[in-house]
Amino acid sequence: MKYVKHLVCTGCGTTYPETELMNLCPQDNRPLQFVMDVAKIKNDYPDESWHHDDLPSMWRFGALLPLNIDDNDESHCIFSLGEGHTPVLDFTQYAKTQLKLNIDFFIKDEGQPHQGFGANPTGSFKDRGMAMVASMARFHGIHKLVVPTQGNAGDSLAEYSLKAGFETAVIMPDDTPMPILGKVSAYAQMHEKIHLDLVSGTIREAAALMKEKYLPQGYFNCATFQEPGWRIEGKKTMGLELAEPWPGIKDSWSLPDVILYPTGGGTGILGMWKAFDELEQLGMIDSKRPRIIAVQSEKNAPVVHALQNNLKDTIPTDGGQTLATGLNVPGGVGHFKVLDIVRQSGGGGITVSESAIADQLSALYRDYRLWISPEGAATVAALQPAFESGLIKSSDSVVCFNTGSFEKYLPNVRKLLC
Repeated sequence: MKYVKHLVCTGCGTTYPETELMNLCPQDNRPLQFVMDVAKIKNDYPDESWHHDDLPSMWRFGALLPLNIDDNDESHCIFSLGEGHTPVLDFTQYAKTQLKLNIDFFIKDEGQPHQGFGANPTGSFKDRGMAMVASMARFHGIHKLVVPTQGNAGDSLAEYSLKAGFETAVIMPDDTPMPILGKVSAYAQMHEKIHLDLVSGTIREAAALMKEKYLPQGYFNCATFQEPGWRIEGKKTMGLELAEPWPGIKDSWSLPDVILYPTGGGTGILGMWKAFDELEQLGMIDSKRPRIIAVQSEKNAPVVHALQNNLKDTIPTDGGQTLATGLNVPGGVGHFKVLDIVRQSGGGGITVSESAIADQLSALYRDYRLWISPEGAATVAALQPAFESGLIKSSDSVVCFNTGSFEKYLPNVRKLLC
């Protein structure tokens, strides 16, 4: 990790050696993240040579990632299934005609493969984080991993672990959508190194079982924010891709005015913000940042509640019942930082109803055959209320994140596709 200076706590700021294997900061139990030596990258890679624009995966950003594909001493640790380098799709006409919004509107599609781009192998943005987890586990010589999850992260880690040969335990709610639950269950039945446990409740109950059953057995904790910055680095690549040129849409490095992000744990918000800061240090973009809008279901909205009530951290909830199961996160150890970034950006939080999620999922499938996830549909449903509240302005360039494919949510959403 030649271009990593050290690990730093996102809370107290304590630093640790970049190769130290740990979970949360022992000083305050807050998440850690890598600090990159951007000045050295800029010096060693003149003329943007760190950027491999011909490589159709998230590893195209070379030295900006903790494991550098250009470094023979590190590249053998990189474990990739082609994740990342997903397209930005132009839906401006949809915004103007169906939503009556005068904005330039785009969807960053993490769900389905598109010709000429990379593709997330399990149809979810979680693959970016888990590709980094698998790679860093190889780097550190770790062979036993565990993750509590609302679903997609478990599906992703099981996929990468199976291909990389890790022993892995996945713990998820018993009401996880059947395609996700069924796939991980099949892996667990067919492969002795994959284990599946189901709990009643949410990711919170899954985490409790992890601590009771698997951590004492020596499994490494890969829960959201609880590995040392690995998943942040994977999700950082979404921000790098937002900034780089978009074929047929923009030719230079720049950022949109607004990002709507479906917020469960919120790792992607930290990752993208980190990406923007590093790109500014490299001279690729200026100091202007997108307004970030955290989108949650009204059935469970701890982040939006904290934003609306000017709280420094979220108040844990009991979860809820929502089509967007990835948003059903009752609280998070990194939520304090999510709130801080949203406020720094000049953004805010929006809750959307279950009916609004369903309506947008149906409309985008009916009119465009876009296989959007309920979480992605939630961000599109948030456009009009965000515009009405002033978080989005006329002529803004706006990106919504579709974090997965709706095929992973069948049969829950099948009735919406008629």
